[in-house]
Amino acid sequence: MNHTPCTVRGARTRARLLAAAEQVFESVDYHEASVARITETAGTGLGTFYLYFAGKQEIFDEVVEDLNRRVRHAMARAAAVEETRSGAERAGFRAFFRFAAEHPALYRIIRQAEFVSPGALRLHYTRIVEACTAGLRAAQAAGEVRPMDPEVAAWALMGIGEMVGLRWVLWEAGTGAPADGSRELPEHVLDEVMEFVGRALAPGSDPVSTAQHACDGPREDRREEDADG
Repeated sequence: MNHTPCTVRGARTRARLLAAAEQVFESVDYHEASVARITETAGTGLGTFYLYFAGKQEIFDEVVEDLNRRVRHAMARAAAVEETRSGAERAGFRAFFRFAAEHPALYRIIRQAEFVSPGALRLHYTRIVEACTAGLRAAQAAGEVRPMDPEVAAWALMGIGEMVGLRWVLWEAGTGAPADGSRELPEHVLDEVMEFVGRALAPGSDPVSTAQHACDGPREDRREEDADG
């Protein structure tokens, strides 16, 4: 369905419904949300809702797409003013973390999409990866990034951003409870992330030789495990 509004007033009404749906899906589980609750939040009638959306599933997918568009725009705009790939990576990460802090729905709704709309979830991540992959290819051509599969690297970078944001932006310190959405990523955390990413991408680097056992635990523990085996 998804009728495109023909008037400015219609476009505003549709945008209001999308904003209300984002608020509702952020605050309650998808299965607890309802079209009635969305229209009540938006201040519109039920009939008005169905002028723009076929139902709850369609507006959920639209919310996911809208969040994706906005976060990609924020990242691209921040990275565009940088002259080097390392500067662009830092600016992009910072913009992502800031957007997540200002819009906690990004995490809460996207994580629901895994079960509610797997296709929308995959599209969300794929669009981010496509932009990152293109940037890495350009950086490789300029000699700023070592030879590697840029698509694999892009998925890895996105995974780093996703988990770091979850830990330091969305969770409350020490409790793991959801934060209020106002937390900025601590600067030292961003510094550590960029140090890690910079070493992984740097031309002439060989991160595998130094990092292949990084997650295996202390060397002494590995020797003890080998002896026990």
